[in-house]
Amino acid sequence: MSGNDYEADHLDTLDRDLGRFSTLERAASYTARPMVAPGLGFIFIVLVGLIAIVSLGETSNSLFIVVVAIFGAYMALNIGANDVANNMGPAVGANALTMGGAIAIAAVFESAGAFIGGADVVSTIATGIIAPESMGTPEYFVWAMVAALLSSAIWVNLATWIGAPVSTTHSVVGGVMGAGIAAAGLSAISWGKIGAIAASWVVSPMLGGIIAAGFLWFIKARIVYQPDKIAAARKWVPVLIGFMAGTFATYLVLKGMKNIYPLSIQSALLAGCAIGIIIGLLMVPVIRRQSEGLENRNKSIKVLFGIPLVVSAALLSFAHGANDVANAVGPLAAIVQVSHTGMFADQVTIPFWVMLIGALGISVGLFLFGPKLIRMVGSQITKLNPMRAYCVALSAAVTVIVASWLGLPVSSTHIAVGAIFGVGFFREWDAERRLRKAQLAIPTEGRMAPEERRRRKLVRRSHVMTIGAAWVITLPATGVLSALLYLGLSMLIK
Repeated sequence: MSGNDYEADHLDTLDRDLGRFSTLERAASYTARPMVAPGLGFIFIVLVGLIAIVSLGETSNSLFIVVVAIFGAYMALNIGANDVANNMGPAVGANALTMGGAIAIAAVFESAGAFIGGADVVSTIATGIIAPESMGTPEYFVWAMVAALLSSAIWVNLATWIGAPVSTTHSVVGGVMGAGIAAAGLSAISWGKIGAIAASWVVSPMLGGIIAAGFLWFIKARIVYQPDKIAAARKWVPVLIGFMAGTFATYLVLKGMKNIYPLSIQSALLAGCAIGIIIGLLMVPVIRRQSEGLENRNKSIKVLFGIPLVVSAALLSFAHGANDVANAVGPLAAIVQVSHTGMFADQVTIPFWVMLIGALGISVGLFLFGPKLIRMVGSQITKLNPMRAYCVALSAAVTVIVASWLGLPVSSTHIAVGAIFGVGFFREWDAERRLRKAQLAIPTEGRMAPEERRRRKLVRRSHVMTIGAAWVITLPATGVLSALLYLGLSMLIK
């Protein structure tokens, strides 16, 4: 063998060995990838414990509160992983936002909403479901809140794992209810509020679905099915954007800004109308410029809804942060206050470090675990485009306003997912209606078979059943788990 042949053979062997090492590295990287997010989540929880230690200093019960703060961080991570998908899923599914862009926008606006308007709901979560004085001693109340916090976090984590968007508010309420019953019996519970929450299982998705389907019908009738789609879009898209601006202004005043400047629903509606008219007029020349040169096709119209959809997703995230941060830190705030004062209080004051845990936890949970539910909500229930996703986002805001006016408690999760169902089922009905008309002009032997028509469904029924079942069992599941946890913890007291 010549020297050149030996060198070539040696290089071939080296390349094969390096290839094996490269394959092993890729395999190791693939194996380790599922552990990256949980590992980073664990690091965040450890940092929360350090923040709590620094904030509390040396007190008699500081170690206990640090442990509870860790539970609160765990719950905040799960809220970010599950609940925020309802705001960002439609925009991502419609390709108006990338996954990275959605996570960045949601993180900023969720945190802003939590810090600016998040304190108001905490007192309701902490003291509105059970009467603290019915617990006998503050110590038992504290353990009930610990059980509620941990049980709801475990349930939301499980729901995220199976791919079901559930109401974190219902999870926390179920946890508080279960611990309250285990501690003080059925009389400790405000059954009127529990009944209203149960009614919202039906009211929330039905309202969201009907309103979203109504908006989609309007867009199709006034723009999509018109001979000159661009002219119709120039006329109606500014109106729709103005309506969206007014609706979200009203929504934010009612749900996100009430701590800063509370207004009645009538005043909020007047402010919303004024803002909507101004924005609508400003959008007339903008839409005209955007529509110049566009072809008379449905694809062209979708472009005009992209930016409004991104703005609506950001505003929904702000309002969500203002409201749902209470699910993570409401029980924690109650525990901190009772532990420090040794007595019950109707109003719970929230230390800055407690609110920080909730705000950052939601953002970190969204970043680490949120993409799974965002994809499911955005693309796996039914196919969304910017127009359909716009209807979903607008429906969420309108439904909350209507429910506030009627005095009905509703779930933002149920509204958003119900709106997606509504859009999908409306598309099925509309497609079937148009197909029936088209088939009348076709000879009988050339018509589509009924089996094939049934197969072409636009909403995945498996997701409807999974999500519906998860909604129904959320309250009893967290209630039972919380009661069991409380009974276990109460043995430590005795």
